[in-house]
Amino acid sequence: MALKQTAAGKTWPTFILTLSCPDRIGIVADVSRVLVEEGCNIVESAQHGERGAGRFFMRTVFESTAGRGLDDLKRAIGPVAAKHDMQARLFDAAAKTPALIMVSKLGHCLNDLLFRWRIGALPIDIKAVVSNHPDFEALTVGSGLPFHLLPVTPETKPAQEQALGEIVETSGVELIVLARYMQILSGEFCARHPGRIINIHHSFLPSFKGAKPYHRAHERGVKLIGATAHYVTEDLDEGPIIEQAVERVGHSLTVEDYVAVGRDVEALVLARAVKWHAERRVLANGSRTVVFQ
Repeated sequence: MALKQTAAGKTWPTFILTLSCPDRIGIVADVSRVLVEEGCNIVESAQHGERGAGRFFMRTVFESTAGRGLDDLKRAIGPVAAKHDMQARLFDAAAKTPALIMVSKLGHCLNDLLFRWRIGALPIDIKAVVSNHPDFEALTVGSGLPFHLLPVTPETKPAQEQALGEIVETSGVELIVLARYMQILSGEFCARHPGRIINIHHSFLPSFKGAKPYHRAHERGVKLIGATAHYVTEDLDEGPIIEQAVERVGHSLTVEDYVAVGRDVEALVLARAVKWHAERRVLANGSRTVVFQ
């Protein structure tokens, strides 16, 4: 568990509580009361009320000055969660999210994630890298990680996804990151991992679907290049959006320049989405998300 050192030199375990529920008076007061009764000190808190839908969202970081453990705190919060019909989750702030990265033949996002992971900038525990091509085996193994080559064809797709599912289960993976993995996951696979698969794509969709989107954007004289990170659902590229960013481009840039700018934006946006997910900052809100940055 996370331990925070105080001015007096003491260390306290730190936890993260996330919740969503119907919006009504008294939610924050009830949660705060329970934490006080359990000897906890709130160090960060963010709330959002969705007026139209009548939903309330909250993320709270707190220290257990009484040394309470995760199970004890879950039991304490349980009655308040039941009272307000909450979808509440409690996490150890120090626990890194077990993650699996999937990639095809474009490695800029994979390379960026591995670098951020090595320097401790991402609170994830990468269990392995999976690819349908052998191109990044050396990069993966050089980072001290297992590499799984799972080629796929229309005929072998069910067997390939079964093998993928076994890797996820045996490795204890909680987050799957599609770092330019250029295969469509089946609806069945997506349904088994709701809110646990993050994808990155260029923001030209739907205007520039298909191959070579940056080439087509260059032909049309696009002035903004962007990328979108979202959760994967059965509906292709329609999952809840986590993060987006854009960069301005101009007439003097070549197609290669467009591609380079696009790759930079993709890597940045995906890294942000992975970090925020792992820090429990992203809460589901129907077809959208609430992101407490």
